[in-house]
Amino acid sequence: MSFLNKKLLVVVGTSVVLACILAIFSVRTPHQKTKIAIANWGPHSSLEETIHGLKDGLAQAGFKENEQVQYDISLVNFDPSLIGQMIAKLISAHPSVLVAMATPVAQRAKADVKDIPVVFTNITDPIEAGLVDADNRPHGNVTGVSERQDLDSFIDFAKKFLPQATRIGMLFATAEANDRALVKMMESAAAHHSMLVLAIPVDEPRDIPVRMQKFRNAVDFIYVGTSGPIQPSLPAIISEADRMQIPVFNADSEQVKLNQAFGAFAVSYYQVGINTAQVVAKILGGARPEDIEPIYPSLRDHTGFVSRKKATQLGIKLPETLNHVTVVE
Repeated sequence: MSFLNKKLLVVVGTSVVLACILAIFSVRTPHQKTKIAIANWGPHSSLEETIHGLKDGLAQAGFKENEQVQYDISLVNFDPSLIGQMIAKLISAHPSVLVAMATPVAQRAKADVKDIPVVFTNITDPIEAGLVDADNRPHGNVTGVSERQDLDSFIDFAKKFLPQATRIGMLFATAEANDRALVKMMESAAAHHSMLVLAIPVDEPRDIPVRMQKFRNAVDFIYVGTSGPIQPSLPAIISEADRMQIPVFNADSEQVKLNQAFGAFAVSYYQVGINTAQVVAKILGGARPEDIEPIYPSLRDHTGFVSRKKATQLGIKLPETLNHVTVVE
């Protein structure tokens, strides 16, 4: 073979190798993002804060939105008849995890979804709701996070402003397991403080203005918990309570910041989202839901707020010193 032919062979061979390398890089499969479906009960500040915390928590764990993770979020505007349709649509995209927010959504997800991990969140009592076993152990493909408040500490907080209070008013949705569990927990906490709870059942949200009249001259303050059916009616509850000069403590601080509710000693729903992210991250890392115990808030996950404007309106004198409490001006 002549020198010219050998040189030509080397050039051709090198070109073929380079072409192959370029071809390999040109057909490389793009990175597939992890899909996380979020089935939300409805538009509410506590649920939105939970989603915010969930996204931030997963980003801190290395699952950044639009880079490693793609979220598919849907809600039903507190309409239980739409939950099944929402869940079916979300799981049709084959997400890696389904996050179910609030009791009605989580209960339906547990019933309908068997082949995808389900992580419940914003649940007061997972046992009462039938989401975990009686010994608080997850079962099958379902585990998650509670937003159960420390009600003993809440009563201590309320009595900073109303030291003579002995009677607590509560509304609860008769069809909601979360609400029944919350009433039982409040009754237990109230007993430790020698207080009584007047719990008024609500069948339909439209009944709330009438049912609120049961509290007139019967309670010292009203507590509004994390009830899906009751929370959307908070403006009506506050309106009726103001007419009766009864302070309202809410489970969510947003209405206190707006000088609507008097006070809140509540779980940080952003922290609930962070806790939810911990569970989701473990599943994405290969853990089985049945091996992940549900997470409950600690006392440090709670925050206290009180409205000075509402205190003036209700004739309540705020203490001079309030440690770990934010006074909204």
